[in-house]
Amino acid sequence: MSAASDQPVGEATPATDAAKEKSAKGEQTKALILETAMRLFQERGYEKTTMRAIAAEAGVSVGNAYYYYEGKEFLIQGFYDRMTYEHAADARVRMAGKTDFSERLSIAIESWVDTAAPYHEFAAQFFRTAADPDSALSPFSNESHPARTTAVQIFREVLDGSDLGPKIDPELDELLPDLLWLHLMVVVLYWVFDRTEDTERTRAFVKRCAPFVAKIVALSRYRVFRPLVRDAVDMVNDFVLPTIGSSAAVAKAPSDSTSKRKRHKAD
Repeated sequence: MSAASDQPVGEATPATDAAKEKSAKGEQTKALILETAMRLFQERGYEKTTMRAIAAEAGVSVGNAYYYYEGKEFLIQGFYDRMTYEHAADARVRMAGKTDFSERLSIAIESWVDTAAPYHEFAAQFFRTAADPDSALSPFSNESHPARTTAVQIFREVLDGSDLGPKIDPELDELLPDLLWLHLMVVVLYWVFDRTEDTERTRAFVKRCAPFVAKIVALSRYRVFRPLVRDAVDMVNDFVLPTIGSSAAVAKAPSDSTSKRKRHKAD
C-alpha cells in the first residue's frame, strides 16, 4: 500500500496546510494593499496616488501590488465590492422585522449613505473618472458587475420582504430591483455634490423620495395603470438596461408584437 493510501480521507496534509496558509497570507496582503490605497486616496487624492506609492506604503513590492490589482481602477473596484458587501449586511440588519415597502426602501438607501460617509470627502475625485462611460470605475461597467449584482439583490430583498411584494405586477416585479438600484444611483450623484453637514440634504432627499417611489410602485398594481407599466418596462428594457454591464437583466425583445398582443388580450 502506498503512503498516499495510508492518509485518512479528508485529513489535512502538510501540503494542503501550506496552501491554506499561503492563501490566507495572500488575502491579508490584498486587504493591506486595499486599505493602504484608500488611506492614500483620502490623504493625497486619487489622481496623485500612484501604484508605486501604494506599494511602498504597504511594504510590498510594486510587482506584488500589480499581482493583486492590475491598476488603481481595480483597487477602486475592490473598494466598491467591499463597501457594497458592508452596505448589504447593514441594510439587512436594519430592515429586519420591517414590512412597509416605503420604510424598507428608505432604510436601504439611508444605510448606503451611512456606509459611504467616511469616503464622502474624496468621492468627487472618483466621480470624475466614473463618469467616463469607458471607465472601469463606472457603476454601469462590466468591471462593476459584482458590486452592482450585490446592490440589486438588496433591492430584491427590499421588495420581497415587504407587504407590497406579492401584489406587484409580475413584469414590474422582475425589473423593479434594477430600477430601484438606478434610483440609488440618482441619490449617489446628489450625495457626491452635497456639501451640507453630514450630507443632511441627501438624507432629507432620501426621506422625501422613498414614499413617493412607494406610491408609484403601489399604483402599478391597479389594472388601469398596467398599460403604462408595460410601456415603462419596455422603454427601460430597450434603452436603459442595454447601457448597463453584464449584470443587467436580459432585455425582452420589443419587436415581438405577437406576444405583446397576446399579453394585452389576456388582460
